[in-house]
Amino acid sequence: MLCLDPLSTEWDCPLGSKDLDGKEGPWKGGTALPPTGCFPGPWCQDVSLDCKGSPEEAEARAWTVYYYGLLQSCLQQAGLPETQDRSQTPRTGCPGAEVALCILGSPSTFLSLLLEGGVQSPGNMLLCLSPAWLMKVAASGQEGEASLLVSKAVSFYPGGLTFLDDFVPPRHATYFLAGLGPESVHGREAAELARNLTCPTGASAELARLLEDRLLMRWWLSQQSGVAVPATLAFTYRPPGLLRGGDASPGLRLVELSGKEGQETLVKEEVEAFVHSEALGDASQVAVRLSGWRWRGQQTLHLHLRVELPAVVNTVLTLLEKLEEEESVLVEAMCPPARLPLPGSPAPGPELAVRICAVVCRIQGDRPLLSKVVCGVGRGDRLLRHHNTLPRTLGVALAQCGLEEAAQVALLRQRIKEAAEASLAAVLALEAGLSVEQRGGRQVHIDFLGVDLVLTVTGRTLTPAVLKLNSGPCLEACGALEGMWAAPRLGRSVEEAAAAPLVETMLRRSGRHLMDGKQLLVIGAGGVSKKFVWELHLVESDPNHFASQLVQTFIHFDVTEHRRDEENAQLLAELVRARNLKLDGCFSFWDDCLVLTSLLCRELGLPCSPPAAMCLAKQKSRTQRHLLQCQGPPWPATSLHAVTCCPLESEADVERAIYQVPLPGVMKLEFGSGAVGVQLVKDGPQCHEHFSRILHDLKGEVDHPGIGLGWGNAMLLMEFVEGTEHDVDLVVFGGRLLAAFVSDNGPTRLPGFTETAACMPTGLAPEQEAQMVQAAFRCCLGCGLLDGVFNVELKMTGAGPKLIEINPRMGGFYLRDWILELYGVDLLLASTMVACGLQPALPAHPRARGYLVGIMCLVSQHIELLSSPGCRETLQALHDKGLLRLNLLEEALIPGQYEEPYCNVACAGPSLAEARLRLLGICQGLGIDRPNYPVVHFLSHFK
Repeated sequence: MLCLDPLSTEWDCPLGSKDLDGKEGPWKGGTALPPTGCFPGPWCQDVSLDCKGSPEEAEARAWTVYYYGLLQSCLQQAGLPETQDRSQTPRTGCPGAEVALCILGSPSTFLSLLLEGGVQSPGNMLLCLSPAWLMKVAASGQEGEASLLVSKAVSFYPGGLTFLDDFVPPRHATYFLAGLGPESVHGREAAELARNLTCPTGASAELARLLEDRLLMRWWLSQQSGVAVPATLAFTYRPPGLLRGGDASPGLRLVELSGKEGQETLVKEEVEAFVHSEALGDASQVAVRLSGWRWRGQQTLHLHLRVELPAVVNTVLTLLEKLEEEESVLVEAMCPPARLPLPGSPAPGPELAVRICAVVCRIQGDRPLLSKVVCGVGRGDRLLRHHNTLPRTLGVALAQCGLEEAAQVALLRQRIKEAAEASLAAVLALEAGLSVEQRGGRQVHIDFLGVDLVLTVTGRTLTPAVLKLNSGPCLEACGALEGMWAAPRLGRSVEEAAAAPLVETMLRRSGRHLMDGKQLLVIGAGGVSKKFVWELHLVESDPNHFASQLVQTFIHFDVTEHRRDEENAQLLAELVRARNLKLDGCFSFWDDCLVLTSLLCRELGLPCSPPAAMCLAKQKSRTQRHLLQCQGPPWPATSLHAVTCCPLESEADVERAIYQVPLPGVMKLEFGSGAVGVQLVKDGPQCHEHFSRILHDLKGEVDHPGIGLGWGNAMLLMEFVEGTEHDVDLVVFGGRLLAAFVSDNGPTRLPGFTETAACMPTGLAPEQEAQMVQAAFRCCLGCGLLDGVFNVELKMTGAGPKLIEINPRMGGFYLRDWILELYGVDLLLASTMVACGLQPALPAHPRARGYLVGIMCLVSQHIELLSSPGCRETLQALHDKGLLRLNLLEEALIPGQYEEPYCNVACAGPSLAEARLRLLGICQGLGIDRPNYPVVHFLSHFK
């Protein structure tokens, strides 16, 4: 038997009839000393917990010592080492230029988050055990707001390593999250610290007041998301504005009271109607409780049989006397146990009760994502609380109750996911309608949510119902489950932490915070696929480019003649100085302008990879020939990834190259992009023919804008290597690899090399993926590319990865969108941070959330289809509904001899096979798949 008592929370008092104590305020801090002797461990007691300049009183100091002991106990139970005190040697760091994720609260509540933060951003996840370790200072230029400085904290690193650190000067928090639950000792201080900060903030007392109000949340969830909630009758006294207006669900009845006395008749009528209503279903008991911020964690529950009408009425009338404005008395149905297996099946054993809690996180695009579900199991005749049950996975909990059939468990898991994610979606909608004051600050946003659920039976269908929302208890329960497998002696790898998406969001918001107010200059606007970047200063050749209306400063300057880049860099530097632009960085995502950008950065003293490195990477034959000379050490040498090639400027060069490069070979433009003019050549005559055709057709920029002809139309012949083609997008800072994302490409339409299909993440074996990443990184280092976001094209051959070319800029077309969708990492943000000399705020080990498989639409193959308004409207509608992802490379459908893809159509799925199948169905339905453009063949590599 499966049940979850809606009244059992981790801070409820035992059931009984004793009066409420009526304390004011939800926090217990400041009223008592902590318990002593709780953590008798072997750890060092002689640690420096005092913060210089901020001495604590005895009581506050006792709580700091208590929390330090609690942290050591948590680490010990997880099989992790004791915290090392290195506060005698203060950390200096780079205040204002580095990530600092600051947590103020109980170590046990946030342990999952702290450990995951230590893995994903080593040394930047900081736990403050006392408000005295933090300080607010007024922010210049931002009236009413303050920066948060961290003077002392416990820093977290991979492997569960922790260090007690002092920071001189203090570190500037780039993200702040405080424990604001009723169990919080520092609740009042934390609420004040979180209010009106300049840095991103994940919680505030103002939002906590709304989130943890049972009645308000049930009312809002039933209105906004259609999520099932327990049948509830609420007597409200002068309710808040959010509870006024609108229709709730049939099982949620609000009775607004004009006063607290003389309500006997009304209460009796309403209670009688409620206990006899169909909304209660098979519930045999009801519970009466107070609801409101003042009563969190300080209440007694009153259970009554449903038929005991006088007792229920008397309890309600007694509690009404204690109400203040915006508070309520709730009469709730005790959700009846859901028998598993369903009725008609033999009972599997003694009656059990299950507590279900879920952690949901906000990810990019302000979307909810279920992170983890944890259950507690106990006797059905006793209340279950977060702190008195052992955590279990949903599958184990259901199996204990007799439900083991895989399809049923999967269906139930999906329903829980939908209910939990709908809850956070509703909360985000509520948040979006609040003012800055109602949220507690401009930067306050809810980034994760704990959802307590119960299973109810409708007919023969198990349906999750949301009981309440919280911030800490569900995260703590997930951390307890993860801690069971953390001990190295168990030898078991841990699945993704519940806090992983939250850490990702904290880092992304931190990165944006560090970039607040930065002034960047972009060289070259590019085409429609680059639309996302124009919020800056721009240098562009086309005075009528639509981007000129979207930037703060537009400088019209001809940047197409790249043989004059050095001279143009000097002229541009003079224009920047003349306009008194105070730039923090300069960058380009347009192939043609990369060398010019590097030269301009040198002129202005801005961070960038050196011009020599950019020139080397820009010219394809120089790249390969240079890397062939990199024989090592260290081993394996970078030369292993390079291939033979020859530059071509004349027919004589072609004749000479035929005898130096093994044929068949690949002939391409030396400075080209987009695979324009790239062709497989099998023998000498084909080499001469293709060389002559390119020299005739593609003489300059006007012949095919945007593919590098401003650098001339020189060509090269390189060795053709068999294998699968892959893209590796790298983030490199200070010569260190921070992140790498590998995608796979489908077979091309030989003898051309225009891209046809792609998938992400890669289907390569882990060892091959690692080889691909290391090859791409070594090739960048070999060329001197030490800072930037780079796109490297390689082939995986029988001899390992072989380099096709390096694009010393962010991957274009669909890549930024895909990486943001799957990994939550924004390459554009990373590019701008590197350009400003800031280390990008990236997770060290990003994990993909599913798969994307995409197909390119070509003008030559799909012009009739794409010219149809109905087709384009259908594609856009499917994109808007989330059924596919549409990325445009061009806006105009212009046929040409040398083509690039017009757009990419992709489908997502939890597995590569499912994403591939969905895409194939859409391509067949829309007519993208056709005999001369066989989508099945182009997707054949993705298995």
